[in-house]
Amino acid sequence: MTMAFDEKCGGVLHGKYELGRLLGHGTFAKVYHARHLQSGKSVAMKIVGKEKVIRVGMMEQVKREISVMKMVDHPNIVELHEVMASKTKIYFAMEYARGGELFAKIARGRLREDVARNYFQQLISAIDFCHSRGVYHRDLKPENLLLDEEGYLKVTDFGLSAFSDHLRQDGLLHTTCGTPAYVAPEVIGKKGYDGAKADIWSCGVILFVLLAGYLPFQDDNIVAMYRKIYRGDFKCPPWLSAESRKLITKMLDPNPSTRITIAKIMDSSWFKKSLSKSLRTKEEQEFSAEDEVNIEKGKETETLNAFHIISLSEGFDLSPLFEEKKRVEREELRFATSRPASSVISKLEEVAKTKNFSVKKSDNCVRLQGQESGRKGKLGIEADIFAVAPSFLVVEVKKSSGDSLEYKQFCSKELRPALKDIAWTSTTGNSMPA
Repeated sequence: MTMAFDEKCGGVLHGKYELGRLLGHGTFAKVYHARHLQSGKSVAMKIVGKEKVIRVGMMEQVKREISVMKMVDHPNIVELHEVMASKTKIYFAMEYARGGELFAKIARGRLREDVARNYFQQLISAIDFCHSRGVYHRDLKPENLLLDEEGYLKVTDFGLSAFSDHLRQDGLLHTTCGTPAYVAPEVIGKKGYDGAKADIWSCGVILFVLLAGYLPFQDDNIVAMYRKIYRGDFKCPPWLSAESRKLITKMLDPNPSTRITIAKIMDSSWFKKSLSKSLRTKEEQEFSAEDEVNIEKGKETETLNAFHIISLSEGFDLSPLFEEKKRVEREELRFATSRPASSVISKLEEVAKTKNFSVKKSDNCVRLQGQESGRKGKLGIEADIFAVAPSFLVVEVKKSSGDSLEYKQFCSKELRPALKDIAWTSTTGNSMPA
């Protein structure tokens, strides 16, 4: 490993990055501007001293931050490009947010409501994604929200984050952490807390700060401030709109069991107003008029060629040879059956009836639509039936709308058991693929 590097004067790091000016520093790390020598691309290089981290027992926290950043791939979360190490230091090469901290904007005064809403929409989109992956940030504040050169928000600093794996037997987190002014009352109480609900509280404080220009819970005496947080004792300034006041009050509910959920935040009229097209996903849409026409008309019987049949076999899935090397979440369930299409459709209708889903069907396509709104709106599922031979069908089930995690849970708990008796089983005992 070649390395000619001095933090004070800069230099070349690991033969790959040219280090530049200091961007900021914390207790255990310094962040520098750096340039990737081969591509010329700017990155933020976070440098953590191993000795200092080990001395205070924070190595697990550093490992956790690396694990979290590798799994939260979202346009509003700072991307981790790579991690390197020497004998004394750990280096995080991260996406460079040229616009700096959102805090710097707020420091100049409160934001217009439409501007604040745009940042808040992006923040909620990122945090909702984290929660769907079982990740809780636990230190949300404007200083940890960066802006790129186009002004898009980027959540950073997952050093205090937790996985759902860290829950105790009571299903709660117990580590007290975060920044006092942004921390939820139940976190201070040290009786255990839900990481998602604690993050929602912090987002509520951030929204208040964006719109008001100051903190909702302020006091020179930290104990007095904590008392205000416990009671949810704050007042909205007169310039806040009625809709934003209502939403903030629901987010800063000191009782976590009645605090608003992210799904309901995203469904609120204030949040939906002027929602960026990039945040309006297909998952939020129900059947379109075009979909209904296609279902009503029906489609011609679809057939599969040899390549399709091979690719349907779990042991001969050739798709990785043609996909880019990135994390691709499998959201399709395929299985073969010797039963007629009418039997498959009947089974799907049975599942839909037990879960209160609406059904739209044709001879070779069934669409199920949930009636209750989940994390990403109503869950929609589409099942296409392909005729391989007169007595051999392949069924492909996929998510058409809603949250990926809810879809996977629905497949494992409802669809698989219901379809098991009609799925084709080979002589080797293999049935429906995972």
